[in-house]
Amino acid sequence: MNKNLIAILVGTVLLQGCAAAVVAGTAGAVTAANDRRTIGSQIDDNNIEIKTTMAIKEALGENANANVSVVSYNGIVLLLGQVPSEQYKTTVQRAAERIDGTRKLHNQLRIGSPTSITTQSHDTWLTSKIKTQLLAAEDVSGNNIKVVTENGEVFLMGLVADVEANKAVNIARNISGVERVVKVFEYM
Repeated sequence: MNKNLIAILVGTVLLQGCAAAVVAGTAGAVTAANDRRTIGSQIDDNNIEIKTTMAIKEALGENANANVSVVSYNGIVLLLGQVPSEQYKTTVQRAAERIDGTRKLHNQLRIGSPTSITTQSHDTWLTSKIKTQLLAAEDVSGNNIKVVTENGEVFLMGLVADVEANKAVNIARNISGVERVVKVFEYM
């Protein structure tokens, strides 16, 4: 009887894991299906981000006191973070420019020390607030706008119409704590 009970418990735990995987997979598929980019473009963007990040790490080496993030949306690449000097900024840009599939590059790196965990947490909170407002807004397809926040600066990316872009900027601009809003949109 104990063996049967153990088998039932193990089976239940395993099935719960499968259910979570199905839910996560379904959510990912729904998000991908609602994206204005093709599935191929979404995959390309993921590959661009990975390849660019690896190229930057190789170019800067292990000892660089830098914080660099790479975001790609429909082949438009955004470089964010902090580097110690203009020379590092140029090195990062050159590494990113060599990646196939990059249609346009926006180098928004700032010269300075990497941001603190507190600042990064605040940035995550700002991104969540803005994304929530975008998803609730009328006449804006919040699913098609990527929000990235770095040190209080909000960067908006996506394939949008003019009206959507303006409304998204106004939403982001009116969130307390936002220092600056930068449009990195591609217009339809």
